[in-house]
Amino acid sequence: MKQQKEPALPKADRVAVVLNGNARQVTDELVESFDQVVGTGDLFLSKSLGEARKIARQIVESGYSVVLTGGGDGTFVQMVTTITREAMACGQEPPRFGLLKLGTGNSLAWALGAGTSRKGIFADLARLHRDSGHKDLRLIEVEDLLTPFAGAGFDALGLKHFHDVRSIVRHLPWVGRHATGAASYAISIPALTIPELALRPRLEVRIVNRGAPAQALDKDGHPTGHYVEAGETLFEGECIAALVSTIPYWGFGFRIFPFADNRPEDRFCLRIVAAHPLHIAAHMLSAWKGTYRNDNLHDFYAEDVVFEFPKPTPIEIGGDPGGMTKSMRAQLHPNPVKVVDYKSQLSR
Repeated sequence: MKQQKEPALPKADRVAVVLNGNARQVTDELVESFDQVVGTGDLFLSKSLGEARKIARQIVESGYSVVLTGGGDGTFVQMVTTITREAMACGQEPPRFGLLKLGTGNSLAWALGAGTSRKGIFADLARLHRDSGHKDLRLIEVEDLLTPFAGAGFDALGLKHFHDVRSIVRHLPWVGRHATGAASYAISIPALTIPELALRPRLEVRIVNRGAPAQALDKDGHPTGHYVEAGETLFEGECIAALVSTIPYWGFGFRIFPFADNRPEDRFCLRIVAAHPLHIAAHMLSAWKGTYRNDNLHDFYAEDVVFEFPKPTPIEIGGDPGGMTKSMRAQLHPNPVKVVDYKSQLSR
């Protein structure tokens, strides 16, 4: 029997929860569970970009102070982008944002300290209130989206292989009911992504600085004292990945950007991976931990860069496919977004 809810509070004192209706974990049972603990009218279900825009408008007009997105990093990216722009168009300050881990990789769940189990998700939701702690998160504008990370190369290819494997695994008897997203990655990366990277022509890219001087880093993430000015080339040649991020994680705790914790607030991390894929495969554990070092890893702190490809190339934005392009611009968004500080919530 559904529990009787407390009298409705003003929306500024309440939490809006937006669930991605396309996420595998967002089942009818889960929606009903959320409906038990979320205030009346505060639960939104989005299954398309059009619905997301409509929900964003409704959230801004209603004046919610906290918005939680339930899905993966892509759901967070879509909702933060649409809500932030809707708020700015209305002359309002955007709400604080949080993430409920209901997607696959969820790099943001690791970065923000959000619960990664079903029990942890509902515990996070129960702890939130209007004076909840928050911190600023810098995002990168890529293809009109605000995202913590994006790139081209093995991340986009690995994402494709992951979806290919997951579509097969989820239809297998018994296994499909118990296999996790991590299992699909564990299969797809060594079985498909690494071998294909070893055999196919490498990614060709020219990366040009378009903003403030970019700072080169050594193998241990220390500034070298070398700066690349606006208009100059940061990198040109072959690699297996070219990536940008403001957070350390890529997904499942993979610290692909180990120097993100120490970056200046007005810069993001730019990493070019030119090492041989088989060498990385042989050092996968250290790569996962963020302790892998190689002369063919090129790291910078940058503000605004353009990736130029000789032919249409697949990119990924926030863990979702970003289509094919010959040019990708990554600019640090000028205004940080406020995100729920789950670690401060744990101390309450």
